[in-house]
Amino acid sequence: MSFGEASIDALRQALRVSPENLPLRRHLAEVLAQAQRWSEAEAELREALRIEPEDEESKVELARVLHRQKRSSEALFLLRQLGSPSDRIRGRSHRLAADVLLELGQVERAREEYGKAVAADPSLADEAFADQIEPDDDDDVPAGRGPSRISLRNEDEPGPVRIEPETPTISFADVGGLEPLKEEIRLKIIHPMKHPELFAAYGKQVGGGVLLYGPPGCGKTFLARATAGEVRSPFLAVGIHDVLDMWLGQSERNLHAIFEQARTKKPCVLFFDEVDALGAKRTDLRTSAVRQIINQFLAELDGVRGSNSGVLILAATNAPWHLDSALRRPGRFDRVIFVPPPDLPGRTEILRLLLRGKPAERIDFEHLAKKTADFSGADLQAVVDRAVEGKLMEAMRSGVAHPLTSKDLLEAASKVRASTAEWFATARNYVLYANQEGIYDEVRRYLKL
Repeated sequence: MSFGEASIDALRQALRVSPENLPLRRHLAEVLAQAQRWSEAEAELREALRIEPEDEESKVELARVLHRQKRSSEALFLLRQLGSPSDRIRGRSHRLAADVLLELGQVERAREEYGKAVAADPSLADEAFADQIEPDDDDDVPAGRGPSRISLRNEDEPGPVRIEPETPTISFADVGGLEPLKEEIRLKIIHPMKHPELFAAYGKQVGGGVLLYGPPGCGKTFLARATAGEVRSPFLAVGIHDVLDMWLGQSERNLHAIFEQARTKKPCVLFFDEVDALGAKRTDLRTSAVRQIINQFLAELDGVRGSNSGVLILAATNAPWHLDSALRRPGRFDRVIFVPPPDLPGRTEILRLLLRGKPAERIDFEHLAKKTADFSGADLQAVVDRAVEGKLMEAMRSGVAHPLTSKDLLEAASKVRASTAEWFATARNYVLYANQEGIYDEVRRYLKL
């Protein structure tokens, strides 16, 4: 184990003892970011903000991590929530905002933010960055009067976003395990979409909202895409960056445009990933602009300005406890489905699928599945990737390629840790102390509480 990995493990163990320790969690996120493990750093910072929603340090660091993942619109949206930052972070937040704005092509505003950063903390001066944002000598546009944004849509002003529809080529046959879950989706989603006339006879609208939740890496997005493949409908995958925009009111217009596009494609599947970023609890939000986005989302789900009949709205989240309760009212995401880690037969099937087309011999899938208890689908992918990398290195040294064996995979599995443990540690608290509406009953049964 490397020194960095040992440090990360030590910090995680300390957090298990003191999970509410905010500085410790931020330090773990910083170490993970230094190792360029951006998604893990993001998860730790989001948990820090769950513990203390107004923590400015965590917000700035989360914005930095998002920016490093090329999610600059989200980073800028988060920095806007700071309002007037305190003295201890003012310089850093303005300096980060300058980097983000330059990435988005908003040079003039980046120049303004850089000036504020240096005024707050002269040590943040960066000659190379200053050269990048320096106006051209032959620029005859008066300061402050030029375009404040280089449009990403080839227009001078932001226009409505448009999602490129997909035609999924996968179906439930490509989803390893999760048989009870697939059967539930067939009953609640696929049959109504395939037999709309039967539902029309009873006056019931086809479509509606389904929320998939569970640990990261367990196949929520893959399952949503496979569902679209089963009903042979266009699949519109919406990311946070497709909705969030720094311009006042533009995020709401983006949401409306996305729903309108889905309504013209029906029957179709509209999928929102990381929906907690768009539907967070309004009581936890400080700015009215963010609350307006959630209100717009609720209005679109209700079909206030257009019928959603024939539009299946799927959403995925790793943190259902962060969602506004209004999203789960009848007619919105009233069907909530827990996506657990794969069981023993599921892991066996996933491993078979992952090794399909790869040179392998004498693989005892059942034994390997037993040795990977609590592994998510992403964890199993990591096991196979690590085993393949080992074989490639061996082949490069010897000049002879050998097939994968059970021994290779077991050795790789011993170096991968199940990523679901931390999620269940958090979920357990909600099951025990915040399950008055029975939302987490499936998790309770899974944990045998």
